[in-house]
Amino acid sequence: MNTTITAIPGIRVGHATDAVGLTGCTVILCYGPDGAGAVAGVDQRGGAPGTRETDLLRPMHLVQEVHALVLAGGSAFGLAAADGVMRYLRERGVGFPAGPARVPIVPAAILFDLGLGSAEAYPDAEMGYAACLAATDAPVEEGNVGAGTGCTVGKALGMACATKAGIGSACITVGADGRSPLQVAALMAVNAFGDVVDEAGRVIAGLRPPAGADFRDTLGFLCSSGAAGMPWPGGATVIGAVATNARLTKEQANKVAQMAHDGLARAVRPAHTMFDGDTIFALATGQVSASATLVGALAAEVTAEAIRRAARRAAE
Repeated sequence: MNTTITAIPGIRVGHATDAVGLTGCTVILCYGPDGAGAVAGVDQRGGAPGTRETDLLRPMHLVQEVHALVLAGGSAFGLAAADGVMRYLRERGVGFPAGPARVPIVPAAILFDLGLGSAEAYPDAEMGYAACLAATDAPVEEGNVGAGTGCTVGKALGMACATKAGIGSACITVGADGRSPLQVAALMAVNAFGDVVDEAGRVIAGLRPPAGADFRDTLGFLCSSGAAGMPWPGGATVIGAVATNARLTKEQANKVAQMAHDGLARAVRPAHTMFDGDTIFALATGQVSASATLVGALAAEVTAEAIRRAARRAAE
């Protein structure tokens, strides 16, 4: 049974992984056989974002649908992966009709993983293209693949005391009582400054003191130390997407992306810091009717679960 984001009809996911440089990218394809995309929104929080084509997702702007999303490592260099995705879509005639051309709409967000592997390795257009070729509607591979390859969490004492994280996905299905069920899913690449915590608030991945194996609560450390003498923690960020088979307007998709951040804040402590560029996209493929309030509430639930799965499926 598929309990990942590709359980949503019309959603395909592909990874491209550099296991030597410890970076990669993940592509979410969301266009149908007729080339139509998914209604999309975005909500960005945190003090250090790296994004592309997010302004067009705001309400009042012309474009309503996107054809793919890109999540990538490599800091700002990784935004180049979207060029390869645009090439892949252009070759298939997929894009927004703009006079003599069809322009693929491919928003992207990046995370900073240059401090773990090689600072000279980052996703490029060829890696973005390769991720498209690998895209499938099979259950999403989780852990240290694609954008999750170089992810870590708990960086308050520097990379030496951080813990590996990765990419995770989760899906909720409700209302399967003779009607078409509502599905809401999430895919998250988890590279946070803070810790990942379970439903009871216990740290499951995060800051480790230099001379011990047990986790040390990042928020508690900041409270006790005042962050005095804290080393540069390296860049951080949780980036990802929530998707639903519900019919949503662009305004509603933006609200769902906003509500999904509640799940991020439940699973990451502290969240949305000045070191994080937390960004969540929302996609709606439009097969069933549903309340945007319900979709948003479920989006928060699956976002938290996807983040915890990303931590639990990461390699040590």
